[in-house]
Amino acid sequence: MSAAASPTLVPAPGRSAAPFIAADVGGTHVRIGLVSAGTESGEPVQVLGYSKFRCADYASLADIVDEFLGGLGHGTPVRDAVIASAGFPLEDGTVITANLPWPLSPGQIRERTGLASVHLVNDFEAVAHAVSQLGANEVLRLTGPEQAARGPALVLGPGTGLGAAVWIPTATRPVVLATEAGQAALAAGTPLEMDLLRHLLLQRSHVPIEHALSGPGLMNLYTALCALRAATPQHASPGDITAAALDGSDPLAREALDVFCGLLGSAVGDMALLYGVQSVYLAGGILPHIRDYLLRSDFVGRFLNKGPMREALERVSVRLVEHGQLGVIGAARWYLGSGIQDKH
Repeated sequence: MSAAASPTLVPAPGRSAAPFIAADVGGTHVRIGLVSAGTESGEPVQVLGYSKFRCADYASLADIVDEFLGGLGHGTPVRDAVIASAGFPLEDGTVITANLPWPLSPGQIRERTGLASVHLVNDFEAVAHAVSQLGANEVLRLTGPEQAARGPALVLGPGTGLGAAVWIPTATRPVVLATEAGQAALAAGTPLEMDLLRHLLLQRSHVPIEHALSGPGLMNLYTALCALRAATPQHASPGDITAAALDGSDPLAREALDVFCGLLGSAVGDMALLYGVQSVYLAGGILPHIRDYLLRSDFVGRFLNKGPMREALERVSVRLVEHGQLGVIGAARWYLGSGIQDKH
């Protein structure tokens, strides 16, 4: 069952290049585009066709790619694909990932679709490659200077899990450090957070950051909070919790979202110090849905609450990114910048 409309194609003026597939694979949705290099004087990447699919509706990523290719028609030959996904790649080409509903295998995708090559890149490594293409209307400043100083940038976002990467400018081309920051241990900063963490530790010996700072993480916080308050949970999904918090109909849902925003600010501040960044981009996931709530929350206060390092963090620009195609564009930019396509 398809969850996406057929891709709409538009001509790409200027420089011609063989189009290829770029996909952003998350635990809930796959965003996929037909992409080519942009014009010489315009954007470096052009998205010629784009669709969004729900992972749960398909038995494999190969099925999604195959359906997308089928919707392009016979007049659009495509040989290559680049896939941005969370996870740790193994030597056999498969990927270890905790948040996808099915295994990710480039070999299976090639066999099913007839593509000549399928390349993998970390999802937030891909997003980091796209940040320089963002326009002013695609970001919302949360704290720090309007213009960030030149230097490393942290790109992260809570979705089905929590992804993070560091973009590092150099004299030639940028270097991107892919991380598994979401798997680092969660740190509590208030008495309530300590009680919640203690409760979560009853269920598992290691509580990673993404166990609290993700869509499922918000659910974990809400459930733990209900247990501490001896209350019966009223909501069965992160979306329900968010909706109840935003409309004020459930004080426990609102408290859970408050904890989420505070923990996020603290974790982002920790990462900014660990990686020595000059700017932070909060990309995708659930954050655009709570942007106004995030602005009013304790996010900024907790981000800055790092003792003598507060003054340093006040110089870090933190922005919320609102761009649904960011992962696709980033994967395409990584592919075009890698030189891989020139070898085919």
